[in-house]
Amino acid sequence: MHTILLVEDNELNRDMLSRRLVRKGYRVLTAEDGQVGVDLATAELPDVVLMDMSLPVMDGWEATRTLKSNPKTRSIPVIALTAHAMSGDEKKAYEAGCDDFDTKPVELPRLLGKIEAALIKTE
Repeated sequence: MHTILLVEDNELNRDMLSRRLVRKGYRVLTAEDGQVGVDLATAELPDVVLMDMSLPVMDGWEATRTLKSNPKTRSIPVIALTAHAMSGDEKKAYEAGCDDFDTKPVELPRLLGKIEAALIKTE
């Protein structure tokens, strides 16, 4: 069973998406801010991280840079999730080290495709 770390500060979004991912057969860990996300990723080494970019304590951009600069977590695929689908956000996500990018509201079939693609790349 693959493990996904969902880093999302909005409790409703976190609960809804984690339940949907569990129903699809994933083990889901959750974090409510970027620092907790980095700490959990380092401790648990999930297969994929879904990273909201607008987070308290440490934003998703910095959390991703932190994960990608650590040899222990560098290879974990990070998929940026953002409601701020402005023209520069996708480029900014890739520059921070994200492996893929998706917009909110989440379209589950599209996101599942990105998760599966990330998992294939790591096998």
